[in-house]
Amino acid sequence: MSVELPLWRALAAYRVLTMSYAVLLFAFHQERFERPWIAAGFLAVMAGWTLATLPRVLGADRCTKRFLGADLAVALTGILLTPLADAHAQQADGPTLPSIWTAGSVLAFALKGGWRWAGFASSFVAVANIVQRGEPSRDTVHNVLLVWIASIAIGYVVEVARASERTLARALEIEAATRERERLARDIHDSVLQVLAMVQRRGTAIGGEAAELGRMAGEQEIALRALVSSGPVPAARTAADDTAGTARTVLVNEEPGADGGSGDCDLRSLLAHCAGPAVTVAEPGAPVMLPAAAARELAAAVGAALDNVERHAGDGARAWILVEDWSDEVIVTVRDDGPGIPEGRLAQAEGEGRLGVALSIRGRLRELGGSAELISVAGQGAEVELRVPRPAKAPKNQAKAAQSPRGKADER
Repeated sequence: MSVELPLWRALAAYRVLTMSYAVLLFAFHQERFERPWIAAGFLAVMAGWTLATLPRVLGADRCTKRFLGADLAVALTGILLTPLADAHAQQADGPTLPSIWTAGSVLAFALKGGWRWAGFASSFVAVANIVQRGEPSRDTVHNVLLVWIASIAIGYVVEVARASERTLARALEIEAATRERERLARDIHDSVLQVLAMVQRRGTAIGGEAAELGRMAGEQEIALRALVSSGPVPAARTAADDTAGTARTVLVNEEPGADGGSGDCDLRSLLAHCAGPAVTVAEPGAPVMLPAAAARELAAAVGAALDNVERHAGDGARAWILVEDWSDEVIVTVRDDGPGIPEGRLAQAEGEGRLGVALSIRGRLRELGGSAELISVAGQGAEVELRVPRPAKAPKNQAKAAQSPRGKADER
């Protein structure tokens, strides 16, 4: 995707076309040359050199300094030989033997080294043209300035393009690293952090040596949360603030048929374990097929949402999961009848390293090209709506849930 590659190809085409132009110019005006054999000899050498060195000007790697110097020497030789082949060239202000082929040599310097190299090469061409003319005319000065300014401008554009490519490459590296970090953070949040919280909590309840083990697990959990969130965690916070959703998370990760497989997967089978005394699942009668990776990530996001219900909605809270299968997307809604989420609580939790919503839910859906919308009203529970677009190549399933999210709310 290099910006330079088309420029090098254009330069190769330019050299061939201008070489042909110089040869045809000589062929149609041989009568004005007093020593045509000099012009014919030089043009033969120039044509052979142009064709033989085409591979050199197809990329910056093979266009070495030695080649550029030799190429410029051929152009300068042709300019300086013009008065010998055509004694009237100085008075008639006609074209030189290489004609506009000379600009190709200067442009090669511009593409290889930028505007400084272009200025260096075009200065030599300017001096050679002035020497060849003896007493430069206005047209000579005009042509010299045109080549000089154009080559420097192209060299500057090439330098800007290279800097932009480096910036873009760095941005892509950072984006890839950020995505990988978010993926690892989600996995850590769904497994390691919750296990550490459970060890800390149970160790404290058992007492004795287990309490010391629980204390160490709590310290490690706090340190790991700080590492995942890349920010400081308030020292007053303890791991006892978390409750466990470990069993649910482990079930999602270890669901048969959902581990590293390819092809399509029925989302209902991944959500089947979520149903229980406090969780009601409403789903279509037909399979809800999604790519296996997307289904696993969506099920993990649902598990993270249920973990939040278990942690924050209270012991008696109930949750409802509604699965809707549309032709272009799959929608999973998780609702609870808890006290709701206080305003500003999500931002505070993210600052403390609690990334359940930021990464385990929204991060997952963002990676799938979908969205996660969280709605909460104080005293009326919370609702998380997860939308995953269906790939165009996947078969469209027109079946959908018998009830809408609003109908489920009425039941509650």
